Amino acid sequence: MAKRNTGIDDSFTEIFNREIGSSHPSVISRRISASEGIVKKLSLYGKLNGHEGCVNALEFNSTGDVLVSGSDDRQIMLWNWLNRSKTLSYPSGHCENVFQTKFIPFTDDRTIITSGADGQVRLGHILENGKVETKRLGRHHGRVYKLAVLPGDPYVFYSCGEDGFVQHFDIRSNSATMVLYSSPFTQGCRRHHSSSRIRLNSIAIDPRNSQYLAVGGSDEYARVYDTRRGQLAPVCRHILPDAPVNTFCPRHLREANNVHITGLAYSKAGELLVSYNDEHIYLFEKNMGFGSSPVSISPEKLQEMEEPQVYTGHRNAQTVKGVNFFGSNDEYVTSGSDCGHIFIWKKKGGKLVRAMVGDRRVVNQLESHPYLPFLASCGIEKNVKLWTPMSNDVPPLAENIDKVMESNRVGREDHSRVTLTPDVIMHVLRLQRRQTSAFTERRYILNDNDIDNDEGNEAHFISSLVAANEDESSERECTVS
Repeated sequence: MAKRNTGIDDSFTEIFNREIGSSHPSVISRRISASEGIVKKLSLYGKLNGHEGCVNALEFNSTGDVLVSGSDDRQIMLWNWLNRSKTLSYPSGHCENVFQTKFIPFTDDRTIITSGADGQVRLGHILENGKVETKRLGRHHGRVYKLAVLPGDPYVFYSCGEDGFVQHFDIRSNSATMVLYSSPFTQGCRRHHSSSRIRLNSIAIDPRNSQYLAVGGSDEYARVYDTRRGQLAPVCRHILPDAPVNTFCPRHLREANNVHITGLAYSKAGELLVSYNDEHIYLFEKNMGFGSSPVSISPEKLQEMEEPQVYTGHRNAQTVKGVNFFGSNDEYVTSGSDCGHIFIWKKKGGKLVRAMVGDRRVVNQLESHPYLPFLASCGIEKNVKLWTPMSNDVPPLAENIDKVMESNRVGREDHSRVTLTPDVIMHVLRLQRRQTSAFTERRYILNDNDIDNDEGNEAHFISSLVAANEDESSERECTVS
């Protein structure tokens, strides 16, 4: 007896219910686009070529017809992804790798904010004549991997940096203000210095309460802050750390010294997704938090707490990887991997449903289309890849995926057993001093405000939705965490 294809059969059931009037058209489109049958049909739609370095950042505009990307080549590019064509390219003004690109809402996609390895946070404004004006809005002491835009606000956004600060920006103002500062819980309330900060890699705003802001970085805890408790003050190096309103961490990683957080994402329901370096991905409900002081929680209470959902199989060690949701109601979890694969799991239960080769070496970021079952990915290669459910059948997981996952597991476990020799430690410290010296020198020479200065494919993509309802790697500039 043939095995029933649950995903596709459920889609036909939804179509039937719509035809007899028992289901609203908008409901059917959302459910079909998130069906497992559709997700399993995802395949390569095309590539966006144009960057000359690793692509580190992607984002769709609110209507989903434009994609913006940023790269190690310091260029910002806007794409008509459906036609696979570049519509605009401009120099960001950054002097090092671009790590984040975002549209400011309600600006007709003419205002784009960026951050990078040079510590700068910059704004690009597209003029009516097509030219782009850029300026620096602020700076951190260290790399800035992520920005978070306040939902529905055309002016306000936040940045997090390796200096441990979260900065607040209002594009109507010419200067940034400090919202909060993160430090290790074991350090108490000591004043800021290099040994007491948490180097922040990721930031996310709770869509159900925009006053709540989550950050993650160089230790095991994801911290949630209430921005109403912070003070909008000039950024100062001598401040006391702020207390979070909640913290999240898997029980077995508490007080671990060998993990850190590279990516965070909130679901529409307010769940917090956390990706760890050389560990797994975890999904936390709001009731799974340790409160504002995780080190003081009792062992008895700790054992009573529910464990988060875990997603396994990938490896996150070589670069600072993001993590994301996929589906109209965030039914799936997506991540890149050091093995070059794109991993897609069912959010509920953690089942791996799709694994696609997305890069020769490493996939860093995945971005979901706001409405359609469509993904954009980027990594060590110099292009953006587009993924749509175009396959005529539902392929099984790759035959070698078990070997790939086992290799990822072995690599992770071997890495956890590595002991650095004094010679290696001294070599790393020398490189760090050299980088810090170069960064300080550049800081004084930068200006505060500078002005820098196919229809067939579309038809095939749309028909596939209805029917289903190579460049060399750039190793020189890619940042390794």
